[in-house]
Amino acid sequence: MWNSVLISVEDLKNKINSENLILLDATIDKVNEKIQDKKLEIIPNSLFFDIEKKVSDHQSDLPHTLVSESIFNQYIQELGIQKDSTIVVYDRWGIYSSPRAWWTFKTFGFDNVFVLNGGFPAWKNSDLPFKTSYIKPKKTSNLELTFDENWFADKNDVLNKITDKNTTIVDARSNARFLGKVAEPRKGLRSGHIPNSCNLFFEDVLNGIYYKEKQELESIFNNIGSKNNDLIFSCGSGITASILALAAYSIDYKNVKVYDGSWSEWGKDESLPIE
Repeated sequence: MWNSVLISVEDLKNKINSENLILLDATIDKVNEKIQDKKLEIIPNSLFFDIEKKVSDHQSDLPHTLVSESIFNQYIQELGIQKDSTIVVYDRWGIYSSPRAWWTFKTFGFDNVFVLNGGFPAWKNSDLPFKTSYIKPKKTSNLELTFDENWFADKNDVLNKITDKNTTIVDARSNARFLGKVAEPRKGLRSGHIPNSCNLFFEDVLNGIYYKEKQELESIFNNIGSKNNDLIFSCGSGITASILALAAYSIDYKNVKVYDGSWSEWGKDESLPIE
């Protein structure tokens, strides 16, 4: 439906009545800022895509690791997502958790998924109508997706790639956390970073509620590595790493993975090396 994974408010407005379009609000809380403290305002005809309760593994002691293929398939069937659906995900912060939803769908093999640049704030700032409640899924589906390991990295993948010259590990946390100058916000985690990784704070690819322009992103990622390299993105729990993954993918970096456990796993495991 669109040529770019990042779409504008104008793009969405022109296609919002398309029969196969599914709008997903993928908002989660930020650190020290809860979305439920804000009045619910969403784009019309939106469903809620529940990252915290439905697609994060509650059997894990890590915050946001993915659920199994079977659990994810059951959830998307409940949402009525079909093979020919076009999915647009957004969040109510602007750009925060919607890239995580995008990466989740890509990791489970669903390709026709897009992210609204600027999220709901951009929609509202354009004086477009909004609603204060979600719709119910129109129907269930029998769609079954298959896990695509090309998008996913676990701790063993990262460990094996630390000295690989064709792989760049990129940490989306703040520079102070990356350098171990401040304590981690989650208790029980060591300070520092994965050996041989580089630091790109997730906010550095954003301009307020939007991603920076393509030319600016190109300049930023030129300093990270070649488009032929594999990029593995990490952060605290896999949310802001996805912001960087989407930024890279939007400028044609195709070998993109997110380390699902991120520092919540690496920083806790004493057997794993740190710098």
